[in-house]
Amino acid sequence: MTTNADYTREYFDIINQLGGDVASRRAAHAYMRNSTAIVHHRVVDCSFVPRLFNRQTYDAMKRTAETAHRILCKVMQRYLDDPTYRRVFDFDPRLEELILLPRGYDALLPFARVDTFLDEDDYRVRFCEFNGDGSSGMNENREITNSLLGTAAFQEFASRHQVQGCDLFEPWVDEFLGIYATYAHRVEHPRIAICDYLENGVVDEFHLFAEKFRARGVECTVADVRELTFDGEVLRDGAGGRVDAIWRRCVTNDVLEYWDASQALIEAVRAEKVALIGSFAGHIVHDKQIFEVLFKPETCAFLTAEEVSFVEQTVPLTAFLDDAQVNVAQIRANRAEWIIKPSDHYGSDNVYAGCEVTQEEWERLVDAFANGRAGYPFIVQRYIRPHKTETLPPDAGIEAAADEAVSSEPRLYNNLNGLYLYNGKFQGVFSRLGPHPTISKDNEGMTAATVWVDADVEGGLEL
Repeated sequence: MTTNADYTREYFDIINQLGGDVASRRAAHAYMRNSTAIVHHRVVDCSFVPRLFNRQTYDAMKRTAETAHRILCKVMQRYLDDPTYRRVFDFDPRLEELILLPRGYDALLPFARVDTFLDEDDYRVRFCEFNGDGSSGMNENREITNSLLGTAAFQEFASRHQVQGCDLFEPWVDEFLGIYATYAHRVEHPRIAICDYLENGVVDEFHLFAEKFRARGVECTVADVRELTFDGEVLRDGAGGRVDAIWRRCVTNDVLEYWDASQALIEAVRAEKVALIGSFAGHIVHDKQIFEVLFKPETCAFLTAEEVSFVEQTVPLTAFLDDAQVNVAQIRANRAEWIIKPSDHYGSDNVYAGCEVTQEEWERLVDAFANGRAGYPFIVQRYIRPHKTETLPPDAGIEAAADEAVSSEPRLYNNLNGLYLYNGKFQGVFSRLGPHPTISKDNEGMTAATVWVDADVEGGLEL
């Protein structure tokens, strides 16, 4: 079978045959500068070279993502059903209150993105983290893909192969409306709100999804949680419009931060006057302590032998960075083996891999974050070395550069693959790359278009 690396080398060969395809690179860069791929008021950095994935990659990702979803749903259901099992988690009492609010529809985990490391030599997949309804990136993938479609390099590659993209918009509209159709208190013509604390959200993406709902004849708006009001019967947005269903894009730790200002949403969910898709139970998988909980005897007791084996093969060893949980001295002494993260933050905030800092800095970080010294818990996790891919860095400044100054020399970048799940079905990939051991926008990371090659993917977007 042709490997992903083979396809990538072919793509670079095409670029070189086109003399660097500089005109296309300028056009793609200009498209992105004027695109809606905006995160926190900044257009995202991206690569001219897409991630090119074969059928074996698709099968490995689909199998891993969907198995993880089934296991995570088992954990969520046990938490909801069994008060004694809840004690294996260390949650704020307000979190438990939110998690136990009534749901009223079938789907336990409607929308998720599980971030993974794929070894593209042996197709082994291991997890980085799990994300629920606060996940984004769908529009980044769409816009970056669109920026490449008219380029000479992509058109030549597409003339040689069957190429498909990831359809991450219409299938979610289908799934959302299907989930709402199972809501116990559904109404005939629901008005939907996509809700977040908007300064934290990917607002351009929200509005694109709202347009997709409206194209189906379903009224949809974008709303800030703090502007919602509830009179005991009807939840309304800031403009006074009725809200029957919410796509929750706000992460739960933001709800805790704005607790008093979020009570209209909370009370409407408690009174079962609005369908909250997904429910706050999604926090069970969002909080990184889930990685530790998956290994606990209380969890293994209700998983099958195959599921326990799956966890052991895909989930890195994880524990609270606490003297009661791990040998902190060993963590301090063996920095290359570990990465530390806050248990319940997002956006790669305060994530440090030991291999990218000095020993002195690592010891300072461990001392600063161990045993709750930061004011909130940290986890320590066995560091997984990402697979490296040949790619091109972002084309910053290409619009003013002379043709001969534009390099087409491949650079090796680390890979992180976010696997989207729409109500348990694998839907596509958010491909992120970075030159450093931790991959994030704040660490010179970038996004690449995801393209399936000669894979005949069900539900893939024909390009």
